[in-house]
Amino acid sequence: MILIIAEKPSLARNIAAGIGNLQKRQGYLEGEGYLVTWAFGHLFSLCDIEEYSPLPAGETHWSLKNIPCFPSEFRFELRRGTDKKVDSGVKRQFELITSLCNRNDVDTVVNAGDADREGEIIVRLCVNNALKSQKILKRLWLPDQTPETVAKALSEMKEEVEYDRLAAEGFARTYIDWLYGVNLTRYATLKTGTLLRVGRVIVPIVKAIYDRDMAIRNFVPGKYYAMVSREETKGEVIELTSKNKFEQDQLAKAQEMCALYNATGAVVTGVKNKKDKLSPGKLYSLSKLQNVLGKKYKMSMQESLSLVQGLYEKGYLTYPRTNSEYLATAEKDKIRKILANCEKLGYPVKFKDHKSIFDDSKIESHSALTPTYKIPNKTQLSEREMQVYSTVFRRFVAVFCAEDCVVSRTEITIAVGDLETFVLKGMTVLEKGWTKYDDYNQKDKILPKLEKGDAVNIDFKPTEKETTPPKHYTIETLNNYLKNPFKDEKKAAKEAMASEDGLAVDDSEDYRAIFEGLELGTEATRTGIIDNARKSGYIDLKKDVYTILPGGEFLIESLIQMQINMDKYKTSQLGQALKKVYHGEMSVEESVKLAEAEIREVFDKKTDATFARESDTGFFGDVVAKCPLCGRDMKRQRSFYGCSGYKEGCKFSVNISICNRVISVANLKELTETGRTPVISGFISGRTGKSFDAALKLENGRAVFDFEKRAPKAPNRELPIWDGEEPPLPEPPPM
Repeated sequence: MILIIAEKPSLARNIAAGIGNLQKRQGYLEGEGYLVTWAFGHLFSLCDIEEYSPLPAGETHWSLKNIPCFPSEFRFELRRGTDKKVDSGVKRQFELITSLCNRNDVDTVVNAGDADREGEIIVRLCVNNALKSQKILKRLWLPDQTPETVAKALSEMKEEVEYDRLAAEGFARTYIDWLYGVNLTRYATLKTGTLLRVGRVIVPIVKAIYDRDMAIRNFVPGKYYAMVSREETKGEVIELTSKNKFEQDQLAKAQEMCALYNATGAVVTGVKNKKDKLSPGKLYSLSKLQNVLGKKYKMSMQESLSLVQGLYEKGYLTYPRTNSEYLATAEKDKIRKILANCEKLGYPVKFKDHKSIFDDSKIESHSALTPTYKIPNKTQLSEREMQVYSTVFRRFVAVFCAEDCVVSRTEITIAVGDLETFVLKGMTVLEKGWTKYDDYNQKDKILPKLEKGDAVNIDFKPTEKETTPPKHYTIETLNNYLKNPFKDEKKAAKEAMASEDGLAVDDSEDYRAIFEGLELGTEATRTGIIDNARKSGYIDLKKDVYTILPGGEFLIESLIQMQINMDKYKTSQLGQALKKVYHGEMSVEESVKLAEAEIREVFDKKTDATFARESDTGFFGDVVAKCPLCGRDMKRQRSFYGCSGYKEGCKFSVNISICNRVISVANLKELTETGRTPVISGFISGRTGKSFDAALKLENGRAVFDFEKRAPKAPNRELPIWDGEEPPLPEPPPM
């Protein structure tokens, strides 16, 4: 008897449909020599810190006394609910799995988790904890959930040991994320008095949005002069913009250069016309599909993933959490069958054996998203499901369309002597081909009818222009950044434009980033992490645009204050370690040690004397100084040091961060005890973005900047009380 353990009930039903003639039992199905049961996703989770390092008697809340925690051996337990008790349904299902695993007539146990590292360990944990005697262990790997694919996969099952490296990567990822999550979340929360969700991937994602929004908020427009000519030749206006740019104080120089261009004159030095075939876009990876759905239908990543996952579970689409836009060469026969079904529906498709479609070197685990041979009718899907399905289906038809999209490309070269050459590019569609089936919104760009040797009328003039701020991240641009956070933005933009023009783009750099683990998160995890960031109040999504929220600003600025560095470099370093585990170049233990070393640094800084003096801000609720106005205790609050006598009317407080510079407890004590701090370096003007040095002094009951280099004076305890929660500081003069 063969026992198959599926990751979810829906997958179990589809496996049963592929076997056929199974009888329903309580919590499983049976027949044809098979038992099929299921988990509910994660039945097990890692034990909490208190299981490894219990709190002292009487303490029930998070404490610094049991962190950092680095277990010598990680332990799992059945998943608990919000009440901290083991979920009764989880317990019941695991007891059933245990009894089925250990039935005398069961000789083979099959792991039928989702076809990724997460699915691999979900079922392994069930089997490892349930099995009490030796059995044959197999793996069922399903690229889609149609009965035909299930039947084929059952006949080709491999030994589970062949997936040990995938499992090792999955366990390493689980351990590392636990270490970061529980240790740094507790540390940051105790430090600030506010629950801060600190994770290996969530922080660099929120920081990317924070950095972009701060760049927009602090952007100061700059004016410059461009050389522009808009003159008519042969009845059509030809606009030429020079690459030369001049600063605002260089108007005379710009005028001089314009006069030189105009005196030189312009001539057409070349005209190229050619017919060309416009290539369709590539098949979809999950993130590229989410980009399109976000832009066109304003679907959040969570909504689009949920819809595409549902279509996969219904057997209409292939496995969704794929990072590839290519198909495996072994799938050619399967694709021929799908194309035959498309042809029956009247679509003009044909099989194409091209490297731009089939390329094993650009597939890590799963091929691109495609429809299966099982094609739904409109009544079987909701409106949103149909939007997702049709997007995937139409791209598939476009890629294999038998009708080429034929265009006429024109390129005109205009030279202004030896000073500069201008290239005008145009394109018109002659035969629509695949564009009839997939989205193609570019308008024809028709160039003026010029011939080689024609003189072009020019009149270059200095034209005042203004620099523009960067744009907020959208679903598309954030996804693209997370897939390859080290790629030059200008290069990415150029590649996007070339792709829209149907030109071939070398994407090997992007796939190298994915395969080496440089990406932030994975196709399988990013959607959930971004959704958690939204639910935590760190970021907002309106239509398809992300912006930072006050909670996100507080998270990032608090981590900066605590010198907890979790940028893209650190996250990518750990991502690369996970890939090394997958490739057998590093053990799980070695990858975990890397994470432990990074986390230990955060806690070691607490005892470093230099750090304590320059950056330590104490923990939430700590008494940090005496109020210089009323003499009561000052305590560390969420984002400021405040007098404990606020209920009695004393409003004295000092922000922990002033102009992007942390004000330490040591700084505060000098201010409150002597009335002035020494000169502090590293303030950054919010208006100019420039750094400056200054002391802080007490003046009229509040802390203000002092740019004089002098010895501190004794505090004046007769200063009037400043009536406000957090005292503002004036901007320093421009540097």
